[in-house]
Amino acid sequence: MKGKQLIQTAAVLGMLAVGIGAFGAHGLKDILAQTGRAETFETGVKYHFYHSLAIFLIGILALVKPQWKKLNTAAILMVAGILIFSGSLYILSLTGITWLGAITPIGGVAFIAGWALVFLAASKN
Repeated sequence: MKGKQLIQTAAVLGMLAVGIGAFGAHGLKDILAQTGRAETFETGVKYHFYHSLAIFLIGILALVKPQWKKLNTAAILMVAGILIFSGSLYILSLTGITWLGAITPIGGVAFIAGWALVFLAASKN
């Protein structure tokens, strides 16, 4: 993906983070209270939003520093992290399917790897 596409991806992911967070706080309030997993849902939303912002900034960096080739892979890993980490927490919170907690760390590793690639991209140049 190019910088412009990364910014657009971040914008969509950011919109989703706000929408999912609002829906969780209002529309799913009773369900999350019943499952006792409102905090888990909130954690998913936080990491979703933090990494949407990170992808946005990576998109800007990619426009300014197109020679930093690792930025694209970093953004892809962060998208994967949102899908796996936040997605598994959303589903776990709503369904109580506890085995999903076993895949959540895979998303966390994707986040860490994405940040490491941002570091490496900046270190090479």
